[in-house]
Amino acid sequence: MIIEGVKVVTEAGITEEEIRSIIEEEIQLWNRKGKELGEVQLKIEGEEIVVKAVERSPIKRVRRITGYLSTEDRFNSAKQAELSDRRSHI
Repeated sequence: MIIEGVKVVTEAGITEEEIRSIIEEEIQLWNRKGKELGEVQLKIEGEEIVVKAVERSPIKRVRRITGYLSTEDRFNSAKQAELSDRRSHI
């Protein structure tokens, strides 16, 4: 499930209200650190909910089109067309 752009992995027994509350707290905590929350794993151990949070990867995919090395969001329409016309040779 995705809540506020964060992937949430949880087991049965945790209410949606509890999940949303935990996610909001984790997002605020990570934002104060200057980081972006990517995934939260919630698990019940006894009477407690164990929270494991993972940072969103800052890695972007870089493509090479006709001698230009850049991320896809910076390609002009001609480069985007060239990329969409590519075929996999596997």
